[in-house]
Amino acid sequence: MSIGAYGFAPDEIQLDESTRTARLKWVVIVDEAVPAGRMVNAVACIAASTGHSVTGMIGPEAPDAAGHVHPGLPWAGCTILRATAGQLAEIREKAVASEGVLVTDMPTIAQTTRVYREYMAALAETKPADLAACAIGIVGPRNRVSKLVKGLELLP
Repeated sequence: MSIGAYGFAPDEIQLDESTRTARLKWVVIVDEAVPAGRMVNAVACIAASTGHSVTGMIGPEAPDAAGHVHPGLPWAGCTILRATAGQLAEIREKAVASEGVLVTDMPTIAQTTRVYREYMAALAETKPADLAACAIGIVGPRNRVSKLVKGLELLP
């Protein structure tokens, strides 16, 4: 499945209902041992990539009482969970193999360079089994994603 195949059809976007009614569930899982600054960076990067990759994920702009317009946010919600590095690797492997699930990851090598082409080159030389991630995002059918992350706790 190509990345562009993930998302919500226009009639599935339910701005008046609980996030728990959305067909797709979005979670971000972070390695609990990663320092806070890198953890926040990883979550922000995964959020940007997910918002770009999942059609209909971002709600419409909304004005405040003064008429200032605020950019849309994910209407279907996002849960941030924590895991050990081992759990993260295991969940990533299962999620990648799961039908209809988008996995967005933040490899640790992405945080060691400031030049995107250097990141791409390092990634191209890294075998999947050696790809350590400091965080992953998963979007997919609610029941499938829930099963993948069962037992994980919210990031405090």
